[in-house]
Amino acid sequence: MATTTTAPVNATGWDGDIELRKRKVSPGRVALYVFLTIMALMWLFPMLWAVYNSLRDYGYTLEHGYVSFGGFTLENFPNAWRRGGFATSFGNSAVITIAAVVFTLAASSCMAFVLARVKFRFNFAMLAVFVAANLLPPQSLLIPVYRMFRWVQLPAWLSDSGSLLNTHAGVILINVAFQTGFCTFVLRNYMIGLPKAMYEAAEIDGASLWRQFYGITLPLIRPALAALATLQVAWIYNEFFWATVLLQSGDKMPVTSSLNNLKGTFFTDFNLLSAGSIIAALPVLVIFFVLQKQFVSGLTLGSDKG
Repeated sequence: MATTTTAPVNATGWDGDIELRKRKVSPGRVALYVFLTIMALMWLFPMLWAVYNSLRDYGYTLEHGYVSFGGFTLENFPNAWRRGGFATSFGNSAVITIAAVVFTLAASSCMAFVLARVKFRFNFAMLAVFVAANLLPPQSLLIPVYRMFRWVQLPAWLSDSGSLLNTHAGVILINVAFQTGFCTFVLRNYMIGLPKAMYEAAEIDGASLWRQFYGITLPLIRPALAALATLQVAWIYNEFFWATVLLQSGDKMPVTSSLNNLKGTFFTDFNLLSAGSIIAALPVLVIFFVLQKQFVSGLTLGSDKG
């Protein structure tokens, strides 16, 4: 006589999987998903609206309004490229961004190593100063920084005006000054989490403090430096305030400030301006998608170190 065997049913078997699938989602989680979806759409709407208007003719939108459909064209992009001077401004942004990021990471890594590994009386006070400096709004320092840059004299071959004003060096210095505090704070927290036994063994072997920095610490903080470099490229490239204040010549303006060239005297073609904004944002978007892993890790960098 044939016997029929039944597989045992337990919490970890197939019956348990069905039970998990049948479990209802709580109202709180549904409300959270709805809220996050709405916030994501609200964040995406300005960018999608700019892309939509950049593909439309200004005359058509002037006649039918922006809340309409039709009048599509690609002429806004070549017109924005020519009128905005993006060929020159992209080069200016590259010079400012690359130099500022390199100097910022170099200075902050040195200072972070001193704050993390060298014990002295004002160690914590210096760290507090770096953190507090990030809380100062740039607008409050506008007048003193402008006067200081005008007072500093440079040779004629370095500056047309004879001062730091209207030079790429001035914009690089101000970006380094404002970004070094944040990078120092993050790298210091990262370095504190490194094993102390390595440094003790290095001291026993006779390694100097400088040898411990570039031979041990720098190779170990490469992930932190990569994440910070990605964040700094995005922040410095998108910086608008100091470039507009410190630069007066159009041929020295970065991409963000050159968007002012697309504004008319009596009216502004917002379709053309939208196309220029899309062109200016493309390098940052490319960097984000290429270095997305480092960018996301940079958002929480140092949060688990202490």
